[in-house]
Amino acid sequence: MAGLRFRFCILVFCASLIIPTQCLGDICLPEEHVALFIFGDSLFDVGNNNYINTTTDFQANVWPYGENFFKYPTGRPSDGRVIPDFIAEYAKLPLIPPYLHPGYARYTDGANFASAGAGALVETRRGFVIDLHTQLSYFKKVDTLLKRKIGEAQAKKLLSKAIYLFSIGSNDYLAPFTTNSSVLQSYSHEEYADMVIGNLTTVIKEIHRKGGRKFGFLSLAPLGYLPYTKALTPENSEEIIALVKWHNKAVSHALQILTSQLKGFKYSYIDFYSFITERMNDPLKYGFKEGKMACCGTGPYRGIPSCGGKKSVKEYELCGNTSEYLFFDSAHPTERANQQLAKLFWNGNLNVTWPYNLKALIEQK
Repeated sequence: MAGLRFRFCILVFCASLIIPTQCLGDICLPEEHVALFIFGDSLFDVGNNNYINTTTDFQANVWPYGENFFKYPTGRPSDGRVIPDFIAEYAKLPLIPPYLHPGYARYTDGANFASAGAGALVETRRGFVIDLHTQLSYFKKVDTLLKRKIGEAQAKKLLSKAIYLFSIGSNDYLAPFTTNSSVLQSYSHEEYADMVIGNLTTVIKEIHRKGGRKFGFLSLAPLGYLPYTKALTPENSEEIIALVKWHNKAVSHALQILTSQLKGFKYSYIDFYSFITERMNDPLKYGFKEGKMACCGTGPYRGIPSCGGKKSVKEYELCGNTSEYLFFDSAHPTERANQQLAKLFWNGNLNVTWPYNLKALIEQK
């Protein structure tokens, strides 16, 4: 009798754990399942640049990258996880691997196309990175594969519920100052920003045409004040900041226009500029001890990109405790900072992310 009661209790307990599912072809997923498609640059790159013919300056596949969480370098330019890793966790997804990883094909969870060094402009570091236009072409391939795997109707449903994350533009504004490019001399700040935003807008419209409706965007950080720029091109800091401010204002306006133009288009926009500025100016308030110097690198502010000793400059210094630093290397936040940003992106209030945070965006019908 006791054995029967025990079995009955197990059955009742198991029944209480049943989670509503949706089946896409032969793949069954939780009903609330939302895929994550990730576009952009090094802030979002989880290792795509490991699989392309580029220089070590655009890779993070050497120690001490990845030392905290993964305990080995994965290609993420951080001591551990990057922003999309935390967003995936909050959305109850596994970590989304790099799209170019030869063993990955679970596109019902999404895909990560981001590439360190990439810009919205094809010309930005051409030949060394996966530009935004090429990332779009990868997404179109995924769309085709999903239709074959789960059928056109189910693929459209999955893409309409998915979140499309973007971190792009930083390299478009930094590259002209660090590669001896004369491109900026041909345009005003406004004209140049219009080209960058125009390319981004084109990609958004293409994704919308494929069924995408929910988007998340990072504003640009205060690029002129990064350890990288303060070490390599301090004389241009204020001009870069002016470009960034113009870009952020123009992107915000462009997204409002798209809301009126594209049926069902909704977005989350997080103020990454203020996030970084506040922590640079008052690190202790946010749990850091150092807000302006990088943990790993060399030169002023450890801003010369040498972390790992395999880049153009071989010598580097490494701090003792990465969690005390806002920046891990010359231009990228530590895992701790990435987690703080991701949490605000996920459920922050209107002071930092608007008109929706990502959690609210997912809940939108």
